[in-house]
Parts: sequence; C-alpha cells; structure tokens
Amino acid sequence: MSYQATRRAENPFQQHIQNPNDSENDDDDTSHNIKFTIPNKNDEKAQWNHITDLDSFFRRIYKYHQKSGFKVIALEEILGLIQFVLVVVFILFAWNCINYPVLFKEEPLVGKNATKYTINDVLFSPGQCKERFSFWTYTLIGVSAIFWIIRAITVFFHIVHNWDIRNFMKIALKIDDNELENFTWHEIQRRIRDAQSEIQLCVHKNNLTELDIYHRILRFQNYLIAMINKSVLPSKLNIPVFGEINVLSKLLIYNIELILFRGPFACFENNWHLKEEFKRATKRADLAAQLSKHIAWYALVNLLLSPLIFLWQVLFFFFSYAPIVKKEPTFLGMRTWSQYGRLYLRHFNELDHELEARLNRAYRPAVKYVSSFSSALLVVIAKFCIFTFGGLGMFLFTLAIIDEDVIQVEHVLLIITVFMAIAFGALSIIPDENQIWCPEQLMKNILCHAHYLKPEWRGYAHTTKVLREFEDFFQLKAFFLINEIFSPFLTFFVLMFCLRPRATEIVDFLRNFTVSVLGVGDVCSFAQMEIRKHGNPEWQVTNSNDDLSPTVETNQYYQGENGKTELSLVHFALTNPHWKMSTEAKQFLRGIRKHAKQDLNKTRNIAGNLGATAMGQSLMSVESLGEEYSSVVQSILQIQNLSTSQHMGMSMYQQPTYNQTQVPITPPNTAVTQQQSSSIAPTFDFERMLRDNLTDGSTMMTMRSQFLPNIDEDDDSDDQQNQENVPSQAVPSNRNAIGMHMSIRGSLSKKEGPIEVSKRGLLYSLCNIPQNEVAMFTPELTTADMCLSTLYLHELHHKQHLRRGARLEESQRFLWHPRPQSSSQSQEPTSLQLNNERIPLLSKRPT
Repeated sequence: MSYQATRRAENPFQQHIQNPNDSENDDDDTSHNIKFTIPNKNDEKAQWNHITDLDSFFRRIYKYHQKSGFKVIALEEILGLIQFVLVVVFILFAWNCINYPVLFKEEPLVGKNATKYTINDVLFSPGQCKERFSFWTYTLIGVSAIFWIIRAITVFFHIVHNWDIRNFMKIALKIDDNELENFTWHEIQRRIRDAQSEIQLCVHKNNLTELDIYHRILRFQNYLIAMINKSVLPSKLNIPVFGEINVLSKLLIYNIELILFRGPFACFENNWHLKEEFKRATKRADLAAQLSKHIAWYALVNLLLSPLIFLWQVLFFFFSYAPIVKKEPTFLGMRTWSQYGRLYLRHFNELDHELEARLNRAYRPAVKYVSSFSSALLVVIAKFCIFTFGGLGMFLFTLAIIDEDVIQVEHVLLIITVFMAIAFGALSIIPDENQIWCPEQLMKNILCHAHYLKPEWRGYAHTTKVLREFEDFFQLKAFFLINEIFSPFLTFFVLMFCLRPRATEIVDFLRNFTVSVLGVGDVCSFAQMEIRKHGNPEWQVTNSNDDLSPTVETNQYYQGENGKTELSLVHFALTNPHWKMSTEAKQFLRGIRKHAKQDLNKTRNIAGNLGATAMGQSLMSVESLGEEYSSVVQSILQIQNLSTSQHMGMSMYQQPTYNQTQVPITPPNTAVTQQQSSSIAPTFDFERMLRDNLTDGSTMMTMRSQFLPNIDEDDDSDDQQNQENVPSQAVPSNRNAIGMHMSIRGSLSKKEGPIEVSKRGLLYSLCNIPQNEVAMFTPELTTADMCLSTLYLHELHHKQHLRRGARLEESQRFLWHPRPQSSSQSQEPTSLQLNNERIPLLSKRPT
C-alpha cells in the first residue's frame, strides 16, 4: 500500500501502512497480524519490552558500538566536564592572576634586582587575584557554573542510559564490551532484529527490518540530506570583500536541527512524529509565518550568546590544534571535507562510519587533484618568501644556537617564529616538480569513492571554475577552522537573512516529503529510496538500445538530484545484502546488472573495444584506483575463467600479463616450470588483462560466451545461487587476492556492511564468483563493487545526456520548484481540499 503525507487523525503507528520496500516480505507485519509476546517478569530481558523512544535507543546502541563500550563513553563524558572547568579556570587565571607588566619587564619588580624572574614573581597572590575580579568576571563564573551544572546533569543521564545499553548488549545481544570491536554494525543490527522477535522492542511490528533501524537512527539526518539535495537549506553567505563563501558549520547545523526537529518550538512533536498541522496545506501560510518568527528568535539568541560562544570556540580550538600546528606547521595548509560537502556527498540512510570510510578513501585523490593546480604568480611570490623569510629566520635561529643570549633580545623569538611560519606556508604553495597533471582521471578517482560530483564537471576538471566549486566540498583546514571559530557571528546572519526567507519552502518540503511508515513513524520520503516516486529518469537504465524512454517517469519536483535516490539504493543494498527490498527496487538493481552484462556482450563483438560501452569504460577506470582494487577485479576474472575452463574440460589456459609480485593462477594438476615462470613479463597491463578475459580476442571464446550470459536470460532472484556449474574444489589464487583478505582497515566496528560478499553487486553478478572463492575477496570486494557501480551509473547518465541532447549546465536545471499554493483561508477547508490532503504524496492531484 502506498504511503501518504496527508492529514491523519489516528496514531500513525496504528495505520495499515507499511514500508514499501519491505511490504512483500513482511506480510505478517500488518497491523491486524501483529502478535504480541508477553515476557516473563522474571526474565532479565523483559525490561526492554516495548521501548517508547526507539529512535534514541537505537542511536545510543550505534554510538555505544562505535565508541567501543561503556568505559570509553563514560570516561569521555567525565573528562569533557573536567576539560570545561580547566578552560574556565585558565581564563580566570590568565585574566586576573598574571602580572603582565612585570612579566614583559615593563615595570621593575619591587624589592628584587635579579635579571631573571621566577614564576611566583609574575603571579599575584590568591587574595590579590580575588580583588581583581570585576563584574564581567563574576558574570563569566555564573554563566559557566549554570552551563556546567546543566552539562553535568546531562552527563549523568548519558551515563545511566549507556549503562542500560551495556546491559542490553550483554544480556540481550550476548556481546561484552571487550568484544565490540570484533563485530561489524551489520552483525549488531542482525542481533537486534533477532531480539525483536523475542522481547518485542517495537510493539507495532513483529519484525524489524534493516531500513526500519536506519530510519530511526538517521530520521533527521535524512531530512537534512534531502534539503541540501533539493537546495532548500542555505549554505552560502555573500560577505563584502570576500564574496560568496560557504558558511555551513556545526553550530549552524545544530541550530537548524533545533528549529526543525529537536527544539521546544520544533516542527516535530517528538522524535518520530511531525506535528499534524504541518501536514495540512490549508495551514501553509500560518505555519510559514510562525516558523519565520521562531527562526528570528533563534537568530537573536545566537547574537546575544555569540561573544561567549566565540570565546569558547577560540580557546577550544587553541587547546586542540596549537600542539599540532607547533609540531606540523603545514597542518593549516592541509585539506578536509567541509560540513556542506559531508551533507552533499552523503547517501540517504548512510551511517557516520560508512560516510567516514568513503571520504577517507576519497581524500588522497582529492588532495592530488587540488594540488595539481598552481598559480604561476603565487609560485613566484612563494619562492621569494621562502628565500627571504626562510633565510632570515634560519640566520637568527643559527645565532640563537651559537649564543643563547640572542634569545634575550626583545622580540627575537617572535621574529624567528613568524618568519619560519611564513616560509613553511609558502613552501606548501610550490607544486611538486615531478607531479603528472591528470585532472580528469583524478576527478574520476574521487568520484569512485565520493559517489556524488556535479555532472557538468565532466570534461572540465582542468578548469579553475571546477576547482573553485570543488573547494566548497574540500576546503583548507585553515578556512574550515576560521569558519567554525567565527560561526557564532555568521550563524545570526544566515538564520536571519538566508533561512528565515525560506520558511515557506521548508513548510512545503516537510508537508510534501514526509510519509508515515508503520512501526517507524514520520520519515523523509526520499529515505524510502523508491525509484518510482523519487527516481530521476536520466539515471535509469533503458529497456533496449532502441527504447530511450526511462523505466520510471517522475515529476521533476519529486526527483532526487544527481542520482541521489539511485546511488543511495545501490549503496544500501550492497551494505545490507539480506535486506528484503520492494519489487521496484529489485527491478532497478536487476536492470543495472542485465544492462552491464549486455554491455560486455557487446564488447565481445567489437574486437575488444572496451571503451565503446559504459561497463568497459567503468572497468578500465578501476585501474587508476590502485592495485588493491584492480587486483580484486583481476583475481575475480581469472578465477571465473579458470573455474569455467575446468568445468568445460579445457586443457589450455591463457595467462595474462603479471608483474613480479604476482603469482599466476594455474589449473590444478598443471605444473608451472621455472622456465615458464621466468617468462612472465615484468609489467602488468590492466587493460590488456580485461581484453584477455572479457573479449573474443583469444582462444577462450566458448568459455567467455558462457561467462557473459545473454541479457535476456532470467535473472529474477537476488538470493538465488546459480552455482550448479561451479566445481567444488578450491582454486589456487594469486598473492594479491589472498592479501585482500587481510586488508581490513582498523577494527571491524568501522567496516561498511557485513563480512560476507553481497550478491547484488555488479562484480558478483557479472562474474558469478564460485562460492568456495568468495572468502578471498570479502574485505574489499563490496567497496570495489560500489566503486564500479558508481562509475557505471555515471557513465550511463552521461550517455543518456548525449543521446537526448541534454545540456549539463547547472543553469539549465532548476533544483527547486516550489509548487504554487493558494494563500491560507480563515474558513474551514472545503471537501476538495480535504480530499487533496488525503491523496498519496506522489500521485497526481486532481485539478
């Protein structure tokens, strides 16, 4: 049954509305089939029966897992309180207890003629410190005390809640704290779902799905991602002299969450339910005016508190980063992902550790891309600064080493520090003289892991315009820190002059893109990842070469931009391989796999021209990602070829070209002599390997014809294992393949998805990996599969543009088209208006 974003008088949890992506597989979850389990009061698990606020409960479990247990969380919370006290004490001490005139030798020390002073000489006595306390000092102490008490109470409740989570993990999930890092989140999630059937965490459904849990953890985060995707939330501010800059900061995001979701005047009634009036079109104007007023009040509060918050930000960042800058002066010249970039690049239903893993993989190619640009003018100036300031700084530093009295000269140490800092900063501007400039390839490498880059950048990665736009996502740490430090002042202007005028658009967005899901509550409809309702036709695969019409047609108002819905669905399906999705989602993923097979079948008939098809282009791009990913593809193709050749009784196997660190795969009972081994070429040609394994350019035509099934063959079941033709004996593998099994970065708690391989990926479906070989590729196969899927979908999107003659410029596509709404009427709504409100969200309204 389709879900609705209309006015409902009943409890949304009691409606006969299910998650569309789970409706076919959880038929027993309808409201009239719910079976309640009454636990034994003596059972330890009974205390978690029917948890009222499952959103907070699941968020605590996720944080508990990622933070590695109760001790770590409790210690971090307590040390945070101590840290706050230390900062306040430091401010009071530096403000009132240091005799700066004596310290700087502006005044002589009374009663002492020594050339060097002790610490006690430059400090006031405790009584003198107290006498120096002013009105502002007592104000600071009072405000800090109130804040600390509130924070201490919050910490106490956090510790109590986390103790409850500890007991739940230990009793219900059978996991101790010392074992947490050995469990993936996927395994924790599976145990939570198993516990649901036993202790009934949620009474509105018999079974919890993976998507239900993600919805509850990321309910508000999905709204923010969708609002950024549809350009509803402002992210830039036009500042005189500096121009338009990206000002989205942690403080601004926190204020937006308070205004919309968590604050006392928020649009949400509680964690899981949007206020009923926001679902009524007739209340639109009144709600927009009310929201605009609330935003103005939040802006004024931020303005009043901005001096205190600014002071805290300065001290916090000083204590946090000063030691790092001292040890590594180039730290401020390094790059980091901006807050805007993190929201723009995030999938719907993507947890924090999954996002961090992707962005960490994209970091190196992003740094290489940005570093490949250099201004000849800046390089000349930088070399001059290095020569001048670096030389003078080193000269003074050398004198100080020879004679320590040089340090006693006024401001010498300051001059040395400033000069060396300028020299180090200028050094970071000079490009590497051995660097090869490949901006398009680097941009494609970034795309593999970041997944979302603007389509109009394709072919223009070498331009300064694209670089400037990319720097909105990937900014200098210095700019990132400056933005965070000055965010208390900038937040007022963004809220008052950028967000407040968009109050009507926000109200429209919440009404049109909020849906009620059984057992979950109100969620952002984009997070449902329904291709039919929020898919973009330009990101859909076609039914055939002659049919250019997309499989799904949706109104532009409801479409996710830049393939957000499609890529989010692919990512969620890969990281949750046991998720039972809807028929439409299955058809979409199956269509991608069939289209990919069709592309490879075309490659066989065009003399191995891999670049002629989207899949061929995508496979060739994998080489630039590095050996750890290219070796996965290479090993899979070779194992598939060998397995098929063994099954067909073939006695010959064509060896691709290898480098010296690789061991070729050989059929069993086939000896490789020393002469044969020494004849292996010392270089590895990835493109040639693809041609050898995927095209009819060799003697293995019959084998590859079976290896690449025809697109019209039935591929209906995601869970069906077509392994009848796969030999049961293990096949020797090369060293790279074995090495991939041990290449998990960090603990398992940070790993994306489960340990096992998802059978929904392109690599798995194209190569039909033998079951006895799957374990060799588990650590990185899912990542490589997502990279390939991303490249393939972007290639298909690009070809759709070329076929349709579409233009890629941003100006040709308006991201946000507010639907025309009539002004709110004071009289009661008409029957037609009430009927319109009860129409499903994405169906056409009667005119």
